[in-house]
Amino acid sequence: MLARLETILSSRQFELAITALIILNAITLGLETWPAAVELFGGFFHLLDKAILAIFVIEISLRLGIHRLRFFTDPWSIFDFVVVVIALIPSSGSLSVLRALRVLRVLRLISFVPSLRRVVGALLEALPGLGSISLLLGLIYYVFAVMATKLYGEAFPQWFGTLGESSYTLFQIMTLESWSMGVVRPVMDYAPLAWLFFVPFILVTSFTVLNLFIGIIVSAMQSEHEATAEADRAALHEETESVSTEVKALRAELAELKAIIVSQGQARGETDRV
Repeated sequence: MLARLETILSSRQFELAITALIILNAITLGLETWPAAVELFGGFFHLLDKAILAIFVIEISLRLGIHRLRFFTDPWSIFDFVVVVIALIPSSGSLSVLRALRVLRVLRLISFVPSLRRVVGALLEALPGLGSISLLLGLIYYVFAVMATKLYGEAFPQWFGTLGESSYTLFQIMTLESWSMGVVRPVMDYAPLAWLFFVPFILVTSFTVLNLFIGIIVSAMQSEHEATAEADRAALHEETESVSTEVKALRAELAELKAIIVSQGQARGETDRV
């Protein structure tokens, strides 16, 4: 019975059904933000939401019953479990804010779509490199924020009055959001050579360090793709070797059968001569 349930739960058809329910749940959660739709179909949305949540609970319960403690050795299973548990938390009274967390159920698509799992795996693999670059970016920010506060804090306290305000202003400049007309040109009216400070900052952060983030993520994605391709090649090679072994065994059996037939024929010929 457990083996049959495990086969059903791991089947492609079951995964497609759960994926369809997740997408349907995402659509209904989005429609619940539309007052006109809530007025017409609010009761139906509520019942559908409860039904889908019940199916998710049953699915997680079955998987727990089949795999038991092994269930918690799979990170994606833990992710599914946490998402469903959060959806079960009562969302009334002081916990009404948790109703917004129901939309986290949509994230279960990550665990059911292999391509999304590979993307998330690549991002997790890139975290150490991203952490190093973040540290580098933080050091650059600190240096430039201290310099900006000392250089322009007195003249422009709303932008560079404190270290925190300088950091936020530099973040705006790094994102290139109204950096020229909004910040740099007014500063240049006060200090014409201010561009010598802001242009190198933009070159270092926006065009160098941030591109390192992209480079590491792309490299991680490529590594994940190569690992998947290598696993597929290994599986194909193993299957080819298995088929080759079976063919060799079949040839050996045919050779033995041929030798038996030949020996029987020879024996029959000798008997006929006698």
